[in-house]
Amino acid sequence: MKRRILVVEDDEHLADGMRLNLELEGYEPVVAVSAEEGLHYWKRGGVDLVLLDVMLPGMDGFAFCKKIREEGDRVPVLFLTARGRDDDRVRGLEMGGDDYITKPFNLRELLARIKGIFRREEWRRETTAPDTLEIGDSVVDLRSLTVTNPRGVHALKDKEAMILRVLAEKDGEPVARRTILDRIWGYDAYPTTRTVDNFILNLRKIIETDPASPAHILTVHGTGYRLAR
Repeated sequence: MKRRILVVEDDEHLADGMRLNLELEGYEPVVAVSAEEGLHYWKRGGVDLVLLDVMLPGMDGFAFCKKIREEGDRVPVLFLTARGRDDDRVRGLEMGGDDYITKPFNLRELLARIKGIFRREEWRRETTAPDTLEIGDSVVDLRSLTVTNPRGVHALKDKEAMILRVLAEKDGEPVARRTILDRIWGYDAYPTTRTVDNFILNLRKIIETDPASPAHILTVHGTGYRLAR
């Protein structure tokens, strides 16, 4: 079955070019010229990836991504935009985006990014990490994206759960920031590892009894992080 890709892009010439090339690559593209039209196609279901322009008329791409994430949909989102500032890239990824490519982009690079996203989705399905983790006094359910501990029941972001899977796969061994970046977002998704650190800080607030002095999600100086369950 062909993978269906929703292209939300108001530049009709660019959208038509992407549609043609995606068809040639064996995908099934669906084109929308506004966020509202894109939401219409998304609600019909069956979308495997969203190529999402940020600077759309009306609702912008960030708001579109936020809405589908709030609905609990984990469909991968690849942002397409003329914005190239680091803070815009970090914002998009922290809101639930999976990758970010700046216009004008090389078509071969776009196709490589798409293949990378689908490759990471396959890893996510095939990972050997368990679906439930006991970390200190917390029980983490990676399927329902929840953490239960004496401090309450907490919701996890999808990327937070994926980071825990990566750390759990290594069973206490150090995992480099760049490895986390490559496995979850793609090595070239943005120029720094700041987002990884921000997600780790959020995870510590949920899981650690004392986030300022973590006992389980540990920093390995000069390398990255390791999980001490």
